[in-house]
Amino acid sequence: MSRQELRRQADRLRRIPLQDVLRQCGATPDPADPAKWRTERGTLSVTGLKFMNWNQGVGAGGAIDLVIHLTGLDFKAALQWLAHRFPFQDHPEPAASPPTRLTLPPPDPGQLAVVKRYLVGDRALPAGLVDSLLDSGALHADARANAVFVLLGKENAPVGAELRGTTSARWRGMAPGSRKDLGYFSVPAPGARTIVLCESAIDAISCFALDQDRLAISTSGARPNPRWLSSLLQQGYQLYCGFDSDSTGEETAQQMMALYPRVQRLRPARHDWNDVLKSHAALSLPRLPG
Repeated sequence: MSRQELRRQADRLRRIPLQDVLRQCGATPDPADPAKWRTERGTLSVTGLKFMNWNQGVGAGGAIDLVIHLTGLDFKAALQWLAHRFPFQDHPEPAASPPTRLTLPPPDPGQLAVVKRYLVGDRALPAGLVDSLLDSGALHADARANAVFVLLGKENAPVGAELRGTTSARWRGMAPGSRKDLGYFSVPAPGARTIVLCESAIDAISCFALDQDRLAISTSGARPNPRWLSSLLQQGYQLYCGFDSDSTGEETAQQMMALYPRVQRLRPARHDWNDVLKSHAALSLPRLPG
């Protein structure tokens, strides 16, 4: 099967109704809530082609991702699984509900010190780089002392934000109404022709801090096929998938490279790029007299 045929097959199989896939996997709907399904991996909520596993805090979209999540198969095996059970069917995209309006948390200068202490002290991000992101508006602190990393789309219009808790309640999420396929958080490197895709904004900043000759972009989670990815390839960039060195990162990187053979794998030497940066920072600390 050619690359183009593989991509067409993946696009077709991805649109299979998730309820049909869940039934094939032995899942059962919740009698009290038809949008919830009980599976061996926990309770899933389904909205159109998106699903969320509340037990594991993991969500994704499309039938292929659902099969991978429920069965542990890799990308190619998941395609075969679906093709065997749903042969020669055309599955139009279901009618989508109106998108939630984007709500970005407004900046709160009073919480800036807390956020900077977390990013520079706990995460070892260079203070000058954090300041430049704050000055550009790509990063700010909100009223809850969350770090807000802004996703930009066409004409640098905000299309979402990654949120990272910086107090004792450490958490991560997205601003309501974020549209990850319309844009991304990035750390620009003027003139660079190399892009490294990272799983989070903090990893992208860490990756750039380690090598400032490359543009670092966050995909806001391990995703094999962001809508904007093909456009970057068409512009002639050399792309590297720098997802985490764990099973999710490896599997998603393989999926991306199967869809886009020009993308190459760039594996962090530790779990993620921030761990690499922190290890470098630790090595650079002066030794205390023994």
